Amino acid sequence: METAATPATALTFRDATGADVDTLVALIESAYRGDASRAGWTTEADILDGQRTDPEGVLAVIESPDSRLLTVERDGRVVACCQLEHRGAYAYFGMFAVSPALQGAGLGKAIIAEAERRVREIWGVEEMHMTVISVREELIAWYERRGYRRTGRTSPFPYGDERFGVPLRDDLRFELLVKELG
Repeated sequence: METAATPATALTFRDATGADVDTLVALIESAYRGDASRAGWTTEADILDGQRTDPEGVLAVIESPDSRLLTVERDGRVVACCQLEHRGAYAYFGMFAVSPALQGAGLGKAIIAEAERRVREIWGVEEMHMTVISVREELIAWYERRGYRRTGRTSPFPYGDERFGVPLRDDLRFELLVKELG
C-alpha cells in the first residue's frame, strides 16, 4: 500500500479485491444515484434512475487482467475508487467515485493525479482517456481544469440496458475526453 498527502489527511491506495465488491458498489451508487448522491456534486440523479453498477460489473473490473480498480482509503475506510484499464497506447479512466460527504475537499484532484502517475509508471502510456455523459457540463469542466480536453467524439448511451441506469432524458451520449500525460 502507498499513501499520498491530501489537504486534510493521508490517503491509502490499493488494488481492490473480491472482498471489496459490496463496499465499492455502495460507494459508486452513493456518488451518482438516488437522494444520497445529492450530498455531493457528482450526482446523476436528475438524468438517470436505477443502478450505476452492480456486483458483477465491479468484480469483472477487479478480475480483468488488463484492468485494476484502485481503491482509496482514509482512516481505514474506503472513500473513493477508480478503474484503470490498459488499452495499448493509452489507459482508460472510469468508475470514478468519491464519497458524497467528502466531495469538494480536494480528494478527487489527489486521486486522479495518483491514477495518472500509476498508469505512466506501470504501463508506460502517454495518454489517459475517459468518457463522460455529454450533458454533465460541470463535471466536464472539472476534468478540463485537470488538463483533459474534449474531443467532440461521442458514442451512444446504452438506452434499454438497465445495467447502466434508466435514462430520464433522450439526449444522453458519451463524449471522449483525453489528456496527454507527458
